[in-house]
Amino acid sequence: MSYFPAIPAPDPDAEAAARTRQATLTKPAGALGRLEDLSVWVAACQGTCPPRQFTRVRVVVFAGDHGVAAAGVSAYPPEVTAAMVANFEAGGAAVNVLAEVAGASVRVADIAVDSAEPLTPAIGAHKIRRSSGDITVEDALTPAEVVEAIEAGRRIADEEVDAGADLLIAGDMGIGNTTPAATLVAALTDAEPVEVVGRGTGIDDAGWARKTAAIRDALYRTRRLSADPIALLRICGGADLAAMTGFCAQAAVRRTPVLLDGLVVTAAALAAERLAPGARLWWQAGHRSTEPAHTRALRYLELEPIVELRMRLGEGSGAVVALPVLRAAVATLASMATFSEAGIAGD
Repeated sequence: MSYFPAIPAPDPDAEAAARTRQATLTKPAGALGRLEDLSVWVAACQGTCPPRQFTRVRVVVFAGDHGVAAAGVSAYPPEVTAAMVANFEAGGAAVNVLAEVAGASVRVADIAVDSAEPLTPAIGAHKIRRSSGDITVEDALTPAEVVEAIEAGRRIADEEVDAGADLLIAGDMGIGNTTPAATLVAALTDAEPVEVVGRGTGIDDAGWARKTAAIRDALYRTRRLSADPIALLRICGGADLAAMTGFCAQAAVRRTPVLLDGLVVTAAALAAERLAPGARLWWQAGHRSTEPAHTRALRYLELEPIVELRMRLGEGSGAVVALPVLRAAVATLASMATFSEAGIAGD
């Protein structure tokens, strides 16, 4: 079954026009480095040259708890997830502060927070269940739930694009969520647990050992399923990861660029690329986190991080920090004078 239509590539004519324009700007060729490549990517995604500055950047934080947190794989208790949802809504989290600086707005979606009632009806509009299952001993989701979660992510992407979003950022919040994310990356890239396990929220050596064991046990349950991303999301992922997968893929369907955040979002993106080949052409990696599985996932997606600041918070924070760089790239291609406009003899 195909869950997504064929993904269109960004506009090659706009890309070519952007590269041609870059060669006429009042600077040596290549002098703006990565900014030049990013500006060309934006022009191709928008299908126009020069590109337009982003006017409605939307961060969606996907919140969900995970049963594996009970195995002691996080430095924080599961109750923090619900508390942070309230913090996002109140505007007090790091991503809220960073988004305000970068010119973006934040939405939080309760996909699988372990609470009886969502904080508000709007936040819980796409809720799948209370917490995903403990992936060491049971499936994270039922077959029906994994499809429902992917569809929830698709609907959220559609809602945001229909409301005028011209750049999307996915963020995550969920105590214990780097364990299923690392497991998903390992399963999709054929890695051993020790190659993907990280410190997450700051666990000690004993916590690291517990996390490694949890990933090992979950991977054992996914053997022979590496070619089936939906099965992996069901068995060793979770509702929030499945929703982010649908979100990232549907953004590409809607020809809307995405800035990816850290490990959890990029693990979902890795699954999205398997479900919707070519979707990765619509994404940029906002940053590289300190989680080893994140580097592995980026390598498989052939994405180069825009910034590297040793961040490991999640929430979409690393991608939001990269947003001003992307805005700068757009501004230079759109607003710099050409040699002819400036009356300067170019090479």
